[in-house]
Amino acid sequence: MPFQTGRLKSLRRRLGPLEAFLITKMHNVRYLTGFTGSAGFALVTRSENIFVTDFRYGEQARKEVEGWDIVVEKSGGPSAVKRLGKKLGIRSLGFEASVDYGYFESLRKSFRKVKPIKAVVEKMRAVKEKEELRSIRKAVKIAEKAFKKIKPHIKAGARERSIALRLEERLRKEGSGGLPFDIIVASGENSAMPHAKATEKKLGPGALVIIDWGARADGYCSDMTRTFLIKGGKDIRRKKEIYSLVLRANREAAGVAAAGAHTRSIDNSARDVIKKAGYGEYFGHATGHGVGLDVHEGPGISRQRSVRVREGMVFTIEPGIYVPGLGGVRIEDMVAVGPEGAVGLTSLPRRLEII
Repeated sequence: MPFQTGRLKSLRRRLGPLEAFLITKMHNVRYLTGFTGSAGFALVTRSENIFVTDFRYGEQARKEVEGWDIVVEKSGGPSAVKRLGKKLGIRSLGFEASVDYGYFESLRKSFRKVKPIKAVVEKMRAVKEKEELRSIRKAVKIAEKAFKKIKPHIKAGARERSIALRLEERLRKEGSGGLPFDIIVASGENSAMPHAKATEKKLGPGALVIIDWGARADGYCSDMTRTFLIKGGKDIRRKKEIYSLVLRANREAAGVAAAGAHTRSIDNSARDVIKKAGYGEYFGHATGHGVGLDVHEGPGISRQRSVRVREGMVFTIEPGIYVPGLGGVRIEDMVAVGPEGAVGLTSLPRRLEII
């Protein structure tokens, strides 16, 4: 794709004194080369960019990868890197810090100097280009359309797993290129577990029901969550109170999300709403995360490591309250940062629906 040329230039500027940089994480390889297969690596020097894959993907690479020298090797592992390094006279090599120890040991023996570099391509990916944003919007549209089709099946007596399977089938029918993560359908006490797996549990009266799902389009992900309340049951007033707090936290955080803001301030704006209401101990995860080729990528919207928000970033805003024995509420939206603040990408209603 033509827009990848600028990415290469940006990467070269980050090389510093190193002669070459090795990219092995497949989503980073795809970001730089356009290759959609599952095996290969990219090697970038001051003047050359080389993509290496094995026989299975040779023809695919020739169709998808433009502007790179394509090498088809019997083995695409460290031995191929060593051969290329020797051929090109590379002495100092940067590599992604995510490689396993065995891979690192092989590189260390093959080059005079090796340096692990953390998240260099990931930092580039955190700011989306127009083409990427278009794909993300498409993934959101697929996810929302699929959800609307299966929503009538969310009712008392339905099983969590049945709802999840219906939604997965519908996502694929609407054009999702696989699922970015396992669909979460958690009801009643299960909803107090942020990452609960769908079970055979039936949706009972008064149950809070968290549904967290997403889609893929052109390799890019969407991620959203809605929470419902089943009619009847007990503690309804408290469940409505919790829902109202989470919704307010969601909206407060969205209002702070703008270019120049710190990610910690977005997290704090949501967390303060929940904490002041006495539920701080029941909100233990980050307020959000970046979404792109990976469903969880930079920037992280949390209290831990804060970064400055830049125009073009795409991330979730997903505060939650999870009370053991009572249930949980999470409302997750996706936003894109534009010149005038955060623009909502997700459009499904946020008001509490009692079904």
